[in-house]
Amino acid sequence: MTIRVGIADDQALVRDGLRVQLGYADGLEVVGAAADGEQALALARRERPDVLLMDIRMPVLDGIEATRRIVRARPVTRVVILTTFGLDGYVYDALRVGASGFMLKDAPPEEIVAAIRVVANGDALLAPAITRAVIEEFARRAPSTPPERAPEPALEELTPREREVLELLARGLSNPEICERLVISEATTKTHVARILQKLGLRDRIQAVIYAYESGLIQPGGRG
Repeated sequence: MTIRVGIADDQALVRDGLRVQLGYADGLEVVGAAADGEQALALARRERPDVLLMDIRMPVLDGIEATRRIVRARPVTRVVILTTFGLDGYVYDALRVGASGFMLKDAPPEEIVAAIRVVANGDALLAPAITRAVIEEFARRAPSTPPERAPEPALEELTPREREVLELLARGLSNPEICERLVISEATTKTHVARILQKLGLRDRIQAVIYAYESGLIQPGGRG
């Protein structure tokens, strides 16, 4: 099955370079390119790419707002953020509105191709180290005294073990680390993660991390 890919970047050199690099990859087809966020939104609606590589800093409509609108209008299109700045606040905001991961623009072509395949397969492009960086950003932004909030009804659908897995996942543990901590197999861990996503109506691990904090299940630096 061919993976349809869109590219959104305000620099023509970057767009053309990515188009050439991806053109050499088996099973990928670049279906269009955009120079700003509005063009990216139009591209997503017109060409219906499976994966859209999205720059953050673009004119007319930035990559964060473009990602928000694309995810709402076409949830099946996965957005991968391209950045030269690493996981800064902009990338955090993009993940929060529904991006499925991020890549550095200067990453080797084979890594970008691999990233496209990962998110096209329905997984999140978020290594444990990056999960921890997202958590640190939550801790930095969180008020010193978190407001009281009512429990999220969806959390009541989780079994005690699933809540435990969600907490560990949200604290940045990888599947093998969760296996070791809970003394369960990796297959069992994957099953728990899949059921958590299904019950909470979430797309991937990134959204699960964000949900765990925003629902009040756990607090940065403390336990739930």
